[in-house]
Amino acid sequence: QVQLVESGGGSVQAGGSLRLSCAASGRTANMYAMGWFRQAPGKEREFVAHIVWSLGGTVYADSVKGRFTISRDIAKNTVYLSMSSLKPEDTADYYCNVRTLAPSTNFWGQGTQVTVSS
Repeated sequence: QVQLVESGGGSVQAGGSLRLSCAASGRTANMYAMGWFRQAPGKEREFVAHIVWSLGGTVYADSVKGRFTISRDIAKNTVYLSMSSLKPEDTADYYCNVRTLAPSTNFWGQGTQVTVSS
C-alpha cells in the first residue's frame, strides 16, 4: 500500500498561482509515476500531469501545458504541481495519483480543493 497526503489547495483569483504537494509513504519502492488528476463539479475526473518517478519524464494535459509544472523530490517521496496563470476553469478537486509496478496498482490521495475566481 502507498499512502498519499496532499496539501496546498486554496482559493485564488484568476491569473494567480498555487502549488500543490503530495507526499507518499508506505510501499514506495515500486512507484512508477506520480501525478495529478482533477474533478470539477458535475464532471468526470481528468488527467492533469504526471512524472515518471525514476527518469523524471513528464506528461501534461493540453489544457494546462505552459501554465502548470510538475516536479518531484525523490528524497522526500513528494511530487509538486506548480500552477500559474490560473483560470476559473481550473477550479476542481485535485487528486494525487501513484502508479506502481509489480503489481500494477493505482493509489489516490484524498483530494485538495482549488478554487479560481474571476
